[in-house]
Amino acid sequence: MALSDLDVELLARCVELARVALDDGDEPFGSVLVDADGNILFEDRNRVQGGDATQHPEFAIARWAAENVAPVRRVRATVYTSGEHCPMCAAAHAWVGLGRIVYATSSQQLSQWLGEWGVPAAPVAALPITTVAPRVVTDGPAPQFEAEMKALYEARFRS
Repeated sequence: MALSDLDVELLARCVELARVALDDGDEPFGSVLVDADGNILFEDRNRVQGGDATQHPEFAIARWAAENVAPVRRVRATVYTSGEHCPMCAAAHAWVGLGRIVYATSSQQLSQWLGEWGVPAAPVAALPITTVAPRVVTDGPAPQFEAEMKALYEARFRS
């Protein structure tokens, strides 16, 4: 599906949150949860620098939604994110019953860039969301964010 103007606007917010994470010494990822009417319900950025590698914003969204959003509203919500969900976050998203995911850059793009920069492979395979959660509707990557996200990733991961 083609991205709407609202999709692009919300992805821009995710990229902004990724920059905030990087500026705070963390990995550059940011995510936003939006209800069916386009209202932002929750947003977060990566917080793994403290040593807990599960502190991804997409995982935080799933936990927050499970506690604060009725199931009927979750399925109509959309998660926007600067980078495609990892398998952990994709599973959490599916288990909580959230709706569509829109991402700026894919796991495949990030894996390719990390390989170019000689970064060791992560301990978890970079699988597409739909491999982990086949019923989740996804849209991405968004080419207009590729250069900016690659620069943020490079600033954090390239040695």
